Amino acid sequence: LQKDIYDLETAGIDYFHLDVMDGLFVPNLTFGPPIIKALRPHTSLPFDAHLMVNNPFSLLHDLKEAGVDRITVHGEGQLHVFKVLETIRSLGMKAGLALNPGTGAEVILPLLSVLDHVLIMSVNPGFGGQLFIEAMHEKIIKVRSMIHDPIILQVDGGVTTYNAPRIIKHGAQSLVVGSALMKSQCYKSTIQTLKGL
Repeated sequence: LQKDIYDLETAGIDYFHLDVMDGLFVPNLTFGPPIIKALRPHTSLPFDAHLMVNNPFSLLHDLKEAGVDRITVHGEGQLHVFKVLETIRSLGMKAGLALNPGTGAEVILPLLSVLDHVLIMSVNPGFGGQLFIEAMHEKIIKVRSMIHDPIILQVDGGVTTYNAPRIIKHGAQSLVVGSALMKSQCYKSTIQTLKGL
């Protein structure tokens, strides 16, 4: 992981998007605060933790201590999502809401006052390497029309150098690129291509 961090940072990425999964909200299980804390000394780039978990409250303080700069949570199934977002901000981190493909854009409206970014999932969460769901282009346009600076619009899932121009045209300001980057022949070339868009 230390080598990957070094290789990606020297290739020019802007931040690390860390998928934290609990095996319950999504079927997969990844890592949590202890691994993130171990990674923190190896880069000064921001850590953006995407929590695909049933109980985000239980992780917030530990993630702050681990050196996370931004936390994104899902509203699906969360009774107190406003409170979760408010707590993230009170801990000095940026707060974001992720929208699964089947979740309507309008759910962000009551939360705008506690949001720093909105993350549109353009695949079903929990598995890497999926293809971008084309219907998400309409959601990107809709969410973009609902939010204003300084709230950032992120897109995550199936983003490649081929579909990125259209995603950006529709209003995305931040792209989470996983498989398309990690499987590329040259990190630096792929990142330069994306940044050039």
